[in-house]
Amino acid sequence: MDIRELKIPDSYEITPKQFGDDRGVFLEAYRFDHLTKATGRAVNLAQANTSVSKRGTVRGIHFADVPPSQAKYVMCQRGAVLDFVIDIRVGSPTFGQWDAVRLDDVERKAIFISEGLGHCFVALTDDATVTYLVNDVFRPDREHGINPLDPEIALEFPAEAGELLLSPKDTEAPSLAEAAASGLLPTWDAARAYYETLKGN
Repeated sequence: MDIRELKIPDSYEITPKQFGDDRGVFLEAYRFDHLTKATGRAVNLAQANTSVSKRGTVRGIHFADVPPSQAKYVMCQRGAVLDFVIDIRVGSPTFGQWDAVRLDDVERKAIFISEGLGHCFVALTDDATVTYLVNDVFRPDREHGINPLDPEIALEFPAEAGELLLSPKDTEAPSLAEAAASGLLPTWDAARAYYETLKGN
């Protein structure tokens, strides 16, 4: 598989090598050793989540307190989504910026998002089925959100998504500026210090 770092530090696009024949396709969807080599840190997965979304559904922007937060390895098993990683780490050189990767059931790419980064996606097809491998269990008291329509972040949702559908929780989430002012956001220094603890594990 090919792994490249996105423009947001500590996030990566993973492109698997697919082997097809008249029976179908085989690929390695996840390799801990390849990801560890590319990221320089351990990724010990603890939970797998799956969501099924109709076209236009927006999920996010979500993040969790650091430490431990949740690193995420995200794949689209059916259909297509545009997956966003947003740098919400106060003090980061790319704070407030984002990058995106199309995940679908053709190229079968994945995205790895380190702890402390924001995550969001929009479904581009009906029944878009997304699987998230995460390195910590869900801790609702430590989970937070930012409004994905915040004009300061300015995520670009493609026309392919159609009419956007958001949950009340995401619609009512604070803006990036509001989250920063309230002390809700992780910091660059705290996130980087936590990544150091994961090296060699």
